[in-house]
Amino acid sequence: MTRAWVAAGAVSAAIAVAAGAFGAHALRQRLGADALAVWETAARYQMYHALALLAVAGAAHAWGGRAPRAAGALFVAGTVLFSGSLYALALTGVRGLGAVTPFGGGAFLAGWGCLAWAALRAGPRRSA
Repeated sequence: MTRAWVAAGAVSAAIAVAAGAFGAHALRQRLGADALAVWETAARYQMYHALALLAVAGAAHAWGGRAPRAAGALFVAGTVLFSGSLYALALTGVRGLGAVTPFGGGAFLAGWGCLAWAALRAGPRRSA
């Protein structure tokens, strides 16, 4: 499972870099300043949580258990809901998409809570 979290983090980071570059170059002429700021927020939070998935991989390897896996799943869900809704909002201008964004933020917060729980509850990991 550790490799899966590293792969998920790497893929998400690559998408965040591509989205950031796309926003800075291709969308600059097409979107207003407010929409570009929304796009940048989406890419930034996607990158933060791509890096968080790498931390999840380390936690899953070091401590095992359900909490790191839950954190990873919540970070992925948060990225889809938070960043995904902001990307869509920036591109379409449909303000109703903003109603989805707080659910992604909640998933991010819950993921950080799970990661903290994993760290606080971790005992020494036994070798196989």
